[in-house]
Formats: sequence, structure tokens, C-alpha cells
Amino acid sequence: MSDKEEAISIVSNFLEASMAPDPELAATYMAADVRITFTGGRAMASPQAITDFNSSRYGWVKKALGPFDWTEHEDHTVVYSNGTLYGEWPDGRPFTGNRYLDRFEVRNGRITRMDVWNDSAEWLLTPELNRES
Repeated sequence: MSDKEEAISIVSNFLEASMAPDPELAATYMAADVRITFTGGRAMASPQAITDFNSSRYGWVKKALGPFDWTEHEDHTVVYSNGTLYGEWPDGRPFTGNRYLDRFEVRNGRITRMDVWNDSAEWLLTPELNRES
């Protein structure tokens, strides 16, 4: 398996575990000193922190994974996952088509950095932007 294929597999497995949600399994794909930053510069300490945050923001949420893109660097591989989020807001309203982009750095078989961007904050601030629900 190439470095690229291994990095994409690690990220894909992490995302599947995160959506379960199974933060303990998700943590096995991350380095102990992983840096996780969500939209707005919100730092997360662990996959459990991601699960806790998502449970406060959504009734439930999943990702419709799109294609993975990557770039290889001397000491790591960057993997981008993009697609859309779907789920329910805390008040029970469904949503779909919420764009996301996640950027991962994979070194030595572990995710060492994760950056997350999505439309949720904009949709929460300006609900009329969420035209699909």
C-alpha cells in the first residue's frame, strides 16, 4: 500500500468511526498530540470532544463523503475529505447539503492534525441559507 493509500484509509476509517459515533475507536487513528481545530478556530482536545460538540450542535449528524484529495510532503501526507453533512438540528428539523471540508495531516500512520470547515455556523446564523430543509 502506498503512503497515499494508507493515509486515505486512515482518514476514511477515522471518519467512519467518528460518524458511528465511536470516539474511542476514532482516537486509535490519531496521534496522542493531535491538533484538532473546527470552524471559527475552535480547538478540540480529542475525538470525544468532537462527539460532545456535535451532540450540542445537532440532534444527529452524518457525512456524505465525497472524493478524497491528497498531497504528499516529505514527512507527511495531507488528505482532504469534502462532501456534505446531513442530519437534524436540535429542534428536530432535518437538513442536507451542508458543505464540509476536512483537512488531515497523516504522519507515521496517525492523524497529527485535523482542520474542519462547514456551513453549519452560517446556516444557524442565517437559517434562510439552508434552502434544503
